[in-house]
Amino acid sequence: MTNDRFATSYLTVSALTKYIKRKFDVDPYLSKVYLTGEISNFRLRPNAHQYFSLKDDHAKISAIMFKSAFNRIKFTPEEGMKVLVVGHISVYEPSGSYQIYVEQMEPDGVGQLYQAYEQLKKKLAGEGLFALPKKPLPKFPKRIAVVTSPSGAVIRDIITTVRRRYPIAQIVLFPALVQGNEASADIVDQIHRVNALGRFDTLIVGRGGGSIEDLWPFNEENVARAIVGSKIPVISSVGHETDTTIADLVADVRAATPTAAAELAVPQLDQVLVDLKTTQNRIINATYQQIEQEKLKLKRLQTSPVFSTPQRIYETFSQHLDLLNQRLVNQADKITSKRKEQFTDLKMRLRLVAPTYLIKEQQQRLATLRNRLNQGMAQNLKNQRQQYQVLVGSLDHLSPLKILSRGYTYTTDEQDHLIGKVARLQTHSIKVHFTDGVIKATVTKITKKEGH
Repeated sequence: MTNDRFATSYLTVSALTKYIKRKFDVDPYLSKVYLTGEISNFRLRPNAHQYFSLKDDHAKISAIMFKSAFNRIKFTPEEGMKVLVVGHISVYEPSGSYQIYVEQMEPDGVGQLYQAYEQLKKKLAGEGLFALPKKPLPKFPKRIAVVTSPSGAVIRDIITTVRRRYPIAQIVLFPALVQGNEASADIVDQIHRVNALGRFDTLIVGRGGGSIEDLWPFNEENVARAIVGSKIPVISSVGHETDTTIADLVADVRAATPTAAAELAVPQLDQVLVDLKTTQNRIINATYQQIEQEKLKLKRLQTSPVFSTPQRIYETFSQHLDLLNQRLVNQADKITSKRKEQFTDLKMRLRLVAPTYLIKEQQQRLATLRNRLNQGMAQNLKNQRQQYQVLVGSLDHLSPLKILSRGYTYTTDEQDHLIGKVARLQTHSIKVHFTDGVIKATVTKITKKEGH
């Protein structure tokens, strides 16, 4: 009995996946697939590959669109949008899943250019670019810049119309591509160039008619923003009257045709001359009427009493002047008298507070105070002397010498310590003090009093 496990050759997952991918890649029916479906799981990744799914009611397939292919489409895919895609089917080996590699895409039921047009129109309207104030066109332009193809009929129609209507205006062509993928960038560069030069009164941007693909550069966002940013008023003349581009919507003025753009840019010179002549006549007539009115005023003034007898004017003023002069003199006298009274009053008040008066007053006060001080000092000295004599007499009565003079003595020991009692006697040598001298004595007997 043999072991079938060792007889069978097992494939790796990678080998099987490579085999299946090879089958997908060589299948002619899968190399170019036309598919319709609804976009799902879409999230816009700027400047990168786009990953999403296509689904219908019963199935779903993963999809990838590389950056180079995605940059070629004119609209922005959105979640739930139904689209038509062209691509090929292959297997992504790391996950083993099959997916469609989208090479082309357009909205299903609506052309992709129309879809892109509506999306950009909605975006710019949301930003308010269509509602911005429009710059007025100059009535008498000197220099007009035209951004268009140098070989088309647009520039010829504009030149012919301007020369016919207003030949004194200068037309300057700024040649640009008006069709193809590089046309929008070229148009933007020329608009910026015109504004950088800054010597133009009006800017016309346009091209002839064509399909939406031919007119598409004028539906690009960069062209619209360049027109909005222009400091020079812009006339847009793109396609025919029924064609409306984004450039028409953001321009200051939209013209149906290049000829109409030229007619909007410049006035009719003949009509301007007629208007000038009419204005000149109106000015002359108005000036003549003004002169006649001024003549009538002058005549009335010349016959008025003011000029016939001008001295009457001064009579009233002279009398009024005399009256005012008299009032002025009276008023001046009153003011002078009042000022004199004020001066006298201030002089008296000043005299009362003058330093000399104050000094004299203070000197008198000082003399009075000095006299009072001297009298007080003399009286005080007298009182002190009397008190001193009383105290001297009192002290004399209390003086020990006074007592001694009456026959009294006092006794001290050898150290001159006063002995007032027998008990304080320490030695038998004593000193007896008289009023006229001292004697030394020796105690031979001591007799104490009873009770001591």
